[in-house]
Order: sequence, then structure tokens, then C-alpha cells
Amino acid sequence: MAGIGPVAKVKQDVSAVVQHYSGLSRAVLEYSLVMKRMVDAAKKPGFSEFSWEPLAKFVAVGEFERVGNFLEVMSWRDYIAFLTKWATGSEWECSFKRISESDRVVFLELEERSRVGEHESIVNSCSIYEFNDLGKLRHLDIYLQMKPVPPEMLKAYA
Repeated sequence: MAGIGPVAKVKQDVSAVVQHYSGLSRAVLEYSLVMKRMVDAAKKPGFSEFSWEPLAKFVAVGEFERVGNFLEVMSWRDYIAFLTKWATGSEWECSFKRISESDRVVFLELEERSRVGEHESIVNSCSIYEFNDLGKLRHLDIYLQMKPVPPEMLKAYA
């Protein structure tokens, strides 16, 4: 059955739980693993907006919309530009907390840890992935629980 797997009682690496899931839940976990690889790769010379192609295979690029933690709305092109700028100057990792699936919607809870310059943050996130009839990601909502960030960190969202 899609989306059925062990309930996480402790934080786990996404790679340690992905094999326990199928369907869209597994696709979301694989998306997260690709995201981690891409953020790590972003520090290498030549990384650009074109480098996100491995992530695009999960996405209905033409209809994609992301609503972020400050209610900013991004198309796929906007999101890739944002990710490129963020990933080239950031370190990021996450731990799996919980995932559930209903119809074509997947709810993923993570603990995310990042560093941008001297600023380090740990946030609890809930990302809601909505898929189209073809199983491609069409909408992504991001919800975060975090300590307030310094004002200069908000410039990335301008």
C-alpha cells in the first residue's frame, strides 16, 4: 500500500527510510534525496540553473507552483533561480520525522538544518506536495517552525 511505512520515533536519515515507502510518498522522499545531492553539488564550479534537471524529472514544470514560508509564490523557473542562489551559498541537511499520503497529496515532516554564512538554523518543516494525474509534482507548500531569522537573511526572498 502506498505511503505505509514505519513510524519514526527518532530522527532518521531520509536514505534510511525511503525503501519502506512506495507510490507518491516514495517519490517525495527520492525528491528530498536528489535535493540534498544538488545542494551539495552546488558548491562545485559550473553549477547553474541548468544543473537542477535531476530534480525537474519529478515536476510538472509548466504548471508547478511553490508557496513558501513567507507566502511567496514561485513558478518552476522562479524556484530554480531561488534554489541556485540559495544552494551555492548554503549547507543543508535534514532528518526524517514523518510522512503521510492521501489521494495525490503527500505531507512530509523533516527537521532541516542549514548554514548560510555564519547563520545556522534548525527548523521543523512540513512540506505538502500535490501531484497531477501523471504523478508529477504540480504544487508545493512549505511550512516552517523556527526561531526568527536576522533581517539580512530575508534579502534572498526579495
